[in-house]
Amino acid sequence: MNNSQIRVVLVDDQQLVRAGFRMVIDSQPDLTVVGEAGDGAAAVELLRRTPADVVLMDVRMPGTDGIAATELVTALPEPPRVVVLTTFDLDEYVVAAIGAGASGFLLKDAPPEEMLAAVRTVHAGDSVIAASSTRRLLQHVAPILRGAGNGGGTGQVDPSALAELTPREREVLVQMAYGASNTEIAGQLFVSEATVKTHVGRVLFKTGSRDRVQAVVLAYRTGLVAPADLLRDAPA
Repeated sequence: MNNSQIRVVLVDDQQLVRAGFRMVIDSQPDLTVVGEAGDGAAAVELLRRTPADVVLMDVRMPGTDGIAATELVTALPEPPRVVVLTTFDLDEYVVAAIGAGASGFLLKDAPPEEMLAAVRTVHAGDSVIAASSTRRLLQHVAPILRGAGNGGGTGQVDPSALAELTPREREVLVQMAYGASNTEIAGQLFVSEATVKTHVGRVLFKTGSRDRVQAVVLAYRTGLVAPADLLRDAPA
């Protein structure tokens, strides 16, 4: 295996699904599948002994489901990033996956190129995956995020959680909540991508967010962004 390759683990209870994913991923020179598991418990055991960079995790599996497995995997000493495979009709799983530590989401019927982009994007440390799909997914679950408090409770989070952000950092967070990539944010705000990356890093640090997904959740829970804004103002 090339040391520069991104190591991927596939977790799905359907062997044909895993086989299809493996074929697509292993066809890429910069990607390699280093393991497969048919349920969450097996995935956790595999990842305890197999170094990996990205995990493609189905949510609906017998036994230990993808949500529980994601929580266990992200708690490992050197955790991989987890991309949760989801569908539009499973809103509650998406919200639970966010709380469990997922770094991104991929629609299970996404085309191969979108899956490959998801793996590469998450590995690069950016939780925005296939922005158009992310936006559609956010439109679907944003009302739930708006009503879900920390720790699975209900109600909005105190807006003071954003108090340390500068006006520009708030603008960047709003764009992140729309599902915009760093390139799109740079275009919207007429700044360089390097500047956007710096702003994103400061947003994550100041809000105590693990990654962009967590920061986006905070944007909805504090009321900085309303679900309707996605339809009205999100980048095309």
